[in-house]
Amino acid sequence: MIMFLSVVLLWICVFFIILQVKSKRPKNFPPGPPVFPILGTILQLSLENPLKDFERLRKSYGDVYSIYIGQKPAVVINGLKAVKEAMVTKAADFAGRPQDFFINDVTKRKGVVMIDYGSSWREHRRFALMTLRNFGLGKNSMEDRIHEEIKHLVSTLEESVGKTMSPRVMFHNVASNIICQVLFARRYEYDNALIKQIVQCFTENTKMVNGPWAMLYDSFPIIRNLPLPFQKAFQNVETCRNIIIDLINEHKKTRVPGEPRDFIDCYLEELEKRGNDRSSFSEDQLIMYSIDLYIAGTDTTSNTLLTGFLYLMNYPHIQEKCQQEIDQVLEGKDQATFEDRHKMPYIQAVIHEIQRVANTVPLSVFHCTTKDTELMGYSIPKDTVIIENLTSVLSEEGQWKFPHEFNPENFLDDKGEFVKPEAFMPFSAGPRMCLGEGLARMELFLIMVTLLHKFKFIWPEDAGEPDFTPVYGITLTPKPYDMKVQLRILCRTCPIL
Repeated sequence: MIMFLSVVLLWICVFFIILQVKSKRPKNFPPGPPVFPILGTILQLSLENPLKDFERLRKSYGDVYSIYIGQKPAVVINGLKAVKEAMVTKAADFAGRPQDFFINDVTKRKGVVMIDYGSSWREHRRFALMTLRNFGLGKNSMEDRIHEEIKHLVSTLEESVGKTMSPRVMFHNVASNIICQVLFARRYEYDNALIKQIVQCFTENTKMVNGPWAMLYDSFPIIRNLPLPFQKAFQNVETCRNIIIDLINEHKKTRVPGEPRDFIDCYLEELEKRGNDRSSFSEDQLIMYSIDLYIAGTDTTSNTLLTGFLYLMNYPHIQEKCQQEIDQVLEGKDQATFEDRHKMPYIQAVIHEIQRVANTVPLSVFHCTTKDTELMGYSIPKDTVIIENLTSVLSEEGQWKFPHEFNPENFLDDKGEFVKPEAFMPFSAGPRMCLGEGLARMELFLIMVTLLHKFKFIWPEDAGEPDFTPVYGITLTPKPYDMKVQLRILCRTCPIL
């Protein structure tokens, strides 16, 4: 018995020695906090919201440092100089995606956001950009789609004039319907049960992906099959998959070859063209691809709108100055066009400042090195997880006039003209920057200009002090709040939209 216990203890010691050796940082690898066997550096990070911990570690170890997620090393890059070197200068070296994380298992390594850097990713990104362009991204046809949805938004707000309302579901539905028209050639009423289900699914998943349960899933593979809360994410994706499958089957029955109505028709046509030689294109890929584009076109825009009106209500002088510029530029016009942005430097500055403080995707989407490379003098081996801390860039001292406050002057020069600093990268940078950025820019401008021209938004008197602290997840979401809506009284030469 004593001999048996001695052997067991010996093997336990050997096991921990092996783990400790595995946890030792490679030569010239970025420094970081102490690494513990099995746990890695998980005890150094808040599972609820690690953003402040990343900033604390940056102060101790510099702009490029390492952490361990369980036994897996990851490099956190901070500040414009390091992010630019990795994502732009050495883009191909840092363009991979880690293939053994929670989000990969949830997406089944399909779609376009989480697939690894290579021919499949290139084919699908090129296809998405081309198809979005053909359906009018940046052209009048897309403006028309957005304005049509804005009419429904305005009607909803008109019904709430003089009342207090919660804008959360409304803004999610607006952004959702615009991308639904591109993907599925349809829109849904704001009380539609199906769209509520989709929004709930992806909202829960975006909160979970960078949350504590995902971190535990990544750190301890042994727990992955247990009935723990992260299983909900798999159920949510399956729900969305089934909805998309029904839409694809419907498109197969109704589409007219050569006359695509939407993204799904275009993809099905591409599959038909390729015949048996489909390469990376498949119906399974289309399902997750549609979910990727839907989330990219919905979540960032809706959360930015929610952040924007939270700040505009609590900075009424900024809201009023926006309205003065809008009234002046739109005098005699029925509605704004995207081109009008060039005549509205202050509105441009305010929208960009809202995007900066919204910091919607604070850690971007995790990258991975595609080969052995270097960054800021450190050696980074192939397949190392890269965490791009966009928070550090969007609030970096020296890059902004007012890095820690909401102030449109961050985007205005001495003459009051709009300028965009190099550190403005809320959608990341380089070849893997967000596919939905172009659509989001157009939506934000047209929606905010239209609403500020017609309505005044007021922080309710009984709402107490505003809480600007967002809820953490793969996207940052403002805490729920209410708003009060009033119709603006305009002069006769300033028509109400």
